[in-house]
Amino acid sequence: MLAENANGIVLPETSLWYNLEVSARRYPGKTALDCFGRAIRYRDLHAEAAGIAGWLQQQAGIRKGDRVLLYMQNCPQFIAAYYAILRADAVVVPVNPMNRADEFRHYVTDSGARVVICAEDAFESGITADVLNAGGIDHVLVARYSDALPDAQPDDAGCRPPAWMTAQHELPAWAAGCASRWAEALAGNHVPAPHTAQAGDMAVMPYTSGTTGAPKGCIHTHRSVMQNAVGNSVWSACDAQSVVLSVLPLFHVSGMQHGMHTPIYCGATIVMLPRWDREAAGRLIADHGVTHWMGNPTMVIDLLASANLDQFDLTSLRHVGGGGAAMPQAIADRLKQQFGLSYLEGYGLSETMAATHNNPHDRPKQQCLGLPAFNTEARIVDPETLEVLPAGAAGEIVVSGPQVFQGYWGKPDATRESFIELEGKTFFRTGDIGTVDEDGYYFITDRLKRMINVSGFKVWPTEVESLLYRHPDVQEACIIGARDAYRGETVKALVVLKPNASQTTPEALIEWARKNMAAYKYPRVVEFVDALPKSSTGKVMWRQLQDLENARSAQSGRP
Repeated sequence: MLAENANGIVLPETSLWYNLEVSARRYPGKTALDCFGRAIRYRDLHAEAAGIAGWLQQQAGIRKGDRVLLYMQNCPQFIAAYYAILRADAVVVPVNPMNRADEFRHYVTDSGARVVICAEDAFESGITADVLNAGGIDHVLVARYSDALPDAQPDDAGCRPPAWMTAQHELPAWAAGCASRWAEALAGNHVPAPHTAQAGDMAVMPYTSGTTGAPKGCIHTHRSVMQNAVGNSVWSACDAQSVVLSVLPLFHVSGMQHGMHTPIYCGATIVMLPRWDREAAGRLIADHGVTHWMGNPTMVIDLLASANLDQFDLTSLRHVGGGGAAMPQAIADRLKQQFGLSYLEGYGLSETMAATHNNPHDRPKQQCLGLPAFNTEARIVDPETLEVLPAGAAGEIVVSGPQVFQGYWGKPDATRESFIELEGKTFFRTGDIGTVDEDGYYFITDRLKRMINVSGFKVWPTEVESLLYRHPDVQEACIIGARDAYRGETVKALVVLKPNASQTTPEALIEWARKNMAAYKYPRVVEFVDALPKSSTGKVMWRQLQDLENARSAQSGRP
């Protein structure tokens, strides 16, 4: 069966696993994935994923619809594990590997997962016996990054795996009762039961946060993920001849789609760069003839700043784009003039499994979200009356399309508040303020939701505040965004100390936060204040503090 929408593309009514199945049958000997010189063919990726799926079912007792936490850095095992979970008819719950124990605990308890797939280093950051016991985790499958690397290191130091990928870690003694090794799971030659997942079944649950409370799970089906997996291939002209640089985090919906699902659907080759490194990126693009690169503006700025830029042959690139933050006009102009490439900005959220808007190749606009994607409709509405507004008027961006999620896991009230009915259709309220011009292009102007954008990573102030409150000297805290020339925004904490905490310094609090929060999330700036402004109901007036910070930045001339 095929599901057809009048204004776009025809979507397959099959599972995401079937995409790998088809590519492995079509191109069995073709390189599916290359990681620092280790080439993994499609048939081998397929076999590895199937073997892990069999282990999940037979040894870990995973059944259809069960959630499995996937908690590791970008690596070949991440992709194999992701598709193994799908093959087992289960649900992938991707977790940011930078999350620490207190952050990871929420995913364990909220998702109801029974199994975690992770790398060895996770036991040194987020996985503790206490965290696992907080939920229902009874099995942990542990991979070693170096097992997916070539035996011999390349002569070029710029293309060698980083030290964290080659390091080996001993598991803590307490993990002996629940942890199994990836290699041993594969050696068991487990054959999974027949695959039964359908397009409407739950496939993945990425977490996002709102203005209040802890991160929320976004329920996505195989169909909602398929929309952009297929749509991206058409919009960017990706096919089996394409070579895709996968550098965005795979736990995040943008990296998930552009760096994994779309190339696997097409039978393209994925060149993996686990963490951003501009010198390695330049060499990989040149050496592998990369045709497609989705990265945030910070990455493009950094690559163009390399002293070795002239040594990188970038002529193979056909599609360069991304989102998360606006591309500075000067950088976009240089990319166009020097390399003939247009940076194609897009827009999307975890709730929409990446893009709802994209800029077309032939007529992009800068500082612009682009046009609604295939099968997708968007409107600008008054945030209070929900009246549809005309071109040029600022209001909330609402979207409707197959990629929109089914709702928030276990949170019916939040789900209900996120959708409205317009013109006989259901639209998702993005919480972003924008406009649409006469040509149908959308632009973002502000945020209705309280969110800080750090190099494309979303930081939700309430979550950071709740973690800061665990510091024994913090009485009150308010998180706002501060301008940053490199990241776009950075996290700033306004803190009221307890009366007996006079010895605490901003630097000490920053260091504490660094050890207890993800790297992009912890405050880079801490300011001690005597009190925080509050409304008559006792709520901290964060908007007032944000406006003061913005005014201060404008007066100082910061970008």
